[in-house]
Amino acid sequence: MARESIPSKMSILGHPIHPMLIHFPVAALLMLIPADLAYLYTADNFWARASLWLVGVGTVGGWVSGAIGFMDLVLVREIRNLIAAWCHAILAVMLLSISTLNWLLRIVEPHDEVVSPWGLYLSLLSGFMIALASLLGGLLVYDQAVAVSPDKMAERRHGS
Repeated sequence: MARESIPSKMSILGHPIHPMLIHFPVAALLMLIPADLAYLYTADNFWARASLWLVGVGTVGGWVSGAIGFMDLVLVREIRNLIAAWCHAILAVMLLSISTLNWLLRIVEPHDEVVSPWGLYLSLLSGFMIALASLLGGLLVYDQAVAVSPDKMAERRHGS
C-alpha cells in the first residue's frame, strides 16, 4: 500500500525549510569534535577559537532550524500524530540544550579549562545525539513521507 506524503507548512515554493537549514548546524557541531581534539593535541588557541565559533554557529543555526521544524510539528496534524516526530523533536531540544551549555561555557571560561574535559565531553555527547536525531529525521522522510513532494511520491509509485 502506497503511503501519501505529508506536506510541510513551513516551505518555500513547496520546498520544506527545516531540511534546507539543518545541514549547516549539524556540520558545525560535528566539526566541533575534531576541533576540540586538535586543541587538546596541539594546545594552539586557534583550535579553541575555532571550537567557540563552531559551537556558536551550530547552536544558533540549530535553534533557527529547530524552531521551523517545531512549527511544522505543531501546525501539521499528520506530523503531530507521529511518535517518531515527537521523539525527533525531544532529542533535538536535548541536543540544543547541550550545545547551548557547551557554547556558554566556552564564552565565559578560558579555553583550556573548558575544552578538557567538559567541552570535549559535551561535543561528543552532541555528536551522538545528532546521530540519533538524524536517524529519526530520516525515518520521518523516507518511511513516513514527511515533507516529501507529492510529485516524488507519484514517481515512486509508478517506478519512474
